[in-house]
Order: sequence, then structure tokens, then C-alpha cells
Amino acid sequence: MKGMREIRNRIKAVKSTGQITHAMQLVAASKMKKAQQIAESGRAYATLLMDITESIGPEIRKVLERGIGTSNSNKRLVVVFSTDKGLCGGLNTNLFKAISEIEGDVEFISVGLRAARFIARCGKKLIANFKVSDYVKFSESRKIADFAIKTFKEGNFSSIEVLYPIFVNTLRQETALVKIAPVDDLDWFIERLKGAYKLDVATNIKEDRNFTFEPSIEAVAADLPQFYIKHAIHYAALDAKASEHSARMVAMKSASDNADNLVAELTLEYNKARQASITTEILELASAAQALENNS
Repeated sequence: MKGMREIRNRIKAVKSTGQITHAMQLVAASKMKKAQQIAESGRAYATLLMDITESIGPEIRKVLERGIGTSNSNKRLVVVFSTDKGLCGGLNTNLFKAISEIEGDVEFISVGLRAARFIARCGKKLIANFKVSDYVKFSESRKIADFAIKTFKEGNFSSIEVLYPIFVNTLRQETALVKIAPVDDLDWFIERLKGAYKLDVATNIKEDRNFTFEPSIEAVAADLPQFYIKHAIHYAALDAKASEHSARMVAMKSASDNADNLVAELTLEYNKARQASITTEILELASAAQALENNS
């Protein structure tokens, strides 16, 4: 059995670790709640964007579905959202597994140091790395989107895809690889955004008015795909941050619970050791007293 001093020192160390993990759990919970609120704040913009698309008629939808350009190349551009720090359970591990399964001619843009390091270790081509704050602003995600669009146009890519952890609920995050350009099926794209913001998927706007576009349908539609791409990347960044904070909160809660259980086990072990020590001392005193009595 271990010595009581060693057990006491270990109990002290585990309690100290438990206090740290509990504090990290509370911080992650606070950040997760705020990240969800920020994601929710984008509902009005997404709703307006989808309503405009549904109401402007089939003519502009045909132009819109051409996207930002097409290519006969099979080269893909993938934007990966990971974390800068660890201690968030299997969130990054699932992303790394998905990255490893992507084959073919692929180039990556990483958001977060963990993905950048993994892509570099795998020998895959990383063309840029970005960092975003815990509470992602549109100005941050817009830089990523602008770079992705520019790279897509100049690099002869066939598609822009986003790999990120989808926030399902506090205990569940799912890794998803979503193509955001070109928009081959605009109806599917709109339904996916409606599902993300928990809007009524069955509601479609019926518009009977005739629209006049200035300067032209083509000119108006030329900019719309960029709005979709920028919004999709911004929403992915918000979702990834909410997933990160949620996964870290759950991981730290698990670590805190494990620390409490370990402290309880060590306390029991300490009490046993202390009881054994007291019993030994009593036996030694009794033996010494018996020896003195026999000698007298």
C-alpha cells in the first residue's frame, strides 16, 4: 500500500486539476451560449437572402445556378474549420479522419492551427491558413470567402467545399463536407439553410409580380453567388466555433467528474492506510506493554 504522504500529495494534485477543468468547463459553456446567440443573429439576413432568391423568378435562378464559374478540371478547393487549441474531445480527430479520406487533386485552406499542422504532416497541399476569434465576426469570415473565391477563379478549380463540425446539440457534433460552389441545385441549397436556421422548409414564396432588373439580370445575378458563398462560410465558422466550445465543455465536465471520482478513491485508500497505521501502532503499544509486564 502507498504511503499516506504520497496519497495526500496525489489527492492535492488531482483536486487542483479538477478545479482547473471545472473552470474551463464554465468558460466553455459561456462561450458556447454566446456563439449560439451570434449564429442565431444571422437568421434575419439568411431569411432575406432566401426570400429574395425564391421570389425573383426562374429567369434569374438559371443565371444564379451557373455560380461563379465552372471548370472542366477535377481539382477541388476545400476550406477546413478546426480549432487552435486542444482539449475538445474527438472534434479534431473526426476532422482529421475526414481529411485523410479526401482523395484526388485537392488543395486546402485551413482555419485553425490544428488542421494546418495535420495537413502539413500528411503532405497534402495547404495554400493558406486563417485564424478567427471565439466570436466570429463577418469581417473575419469574409476574408476567408474572398480568398477562396479569388483562388477558385484563378486556380482552375471545379468546386469549393467546406469541411467543418456541424453543431447538432450540446452533446453531438457531426463532421460534414459540403459543396458551396458552384450552386448546382439552388433549391437544395435553400432548404439546407432553412434547416440550419430551423425555418419552415415547406414554405415557398409565390411571387406574381414582374420584375425589372437594372442594369440587367446578368449583372444582378453575377454578385448573388458571392453572397451565398460568403454567408455559407460565415455560417460554417459560427457552427464550428459553437461545436468547439460545446465539445470542450463536455470534455472538461468529463475530466472534472473523473477527478472527483479519483479523489474519492484516493480518499478511501488514504483512510485505509491511516486505519492500518493506527492499528499497527496500537498493536505495537500492546506488545510493548505486554513485554514490560512479563519482565516485571
